[in-house]
Amino acid sequence: MTHDITNAVQRFFEAVDTQNWAAANGLMTNPFHLDYSSFGAGPAADLSPADILSGWRSVLPGFDSTHHQLSPLIIETDGNSATVRAYVTADHQIAGVEAGEVWTVYGSYVLTLTKIGPDWRLSGNTFQFKFQTGNTDLPALAQSRAAS
Repeated sequence: MTHDITNAVQRFFEAVDTQNWAAANGLMTNPFHLDYSSFGAGPAADLSPADILSGWRSVLPGFDSTHHQLSPLIIETDGNSATVRAYVTADHQIAGVEAGEVWTVYGSYVLTLTKIGPDWRLSGNTFQFKFQTGNTDLPALAQSRAAS
């Protein structure tokens, strides 16, 4: 069972980093609880995957690459529900930017999953921000690049 949960989590972040929005959508429940409030993204909310992915599509394609590296997962299950805790290092890169090509965010995730039929799907993501390094102007540049 934990193997299937691990695969669902890893497939989700791989889909985000490769911008495979259909795959990411297929690994999410509707609604999806998103909480990036510790990073200044406003209050937690229950949103549709389409709304979340639309927001990510307005920024992430503007980076040349992103890479979410998760620590070993700490998994707790209760029937058809699971909670996964992991540290995350999220690198975001735009080549050739004079002030620095990389912006890195450090923190941890508390992910919730629900088993639907034979498959585990992510039902929530709470990000607990720790610190960031690198060029903090890259998100604005990426959003501008994604819009053009």
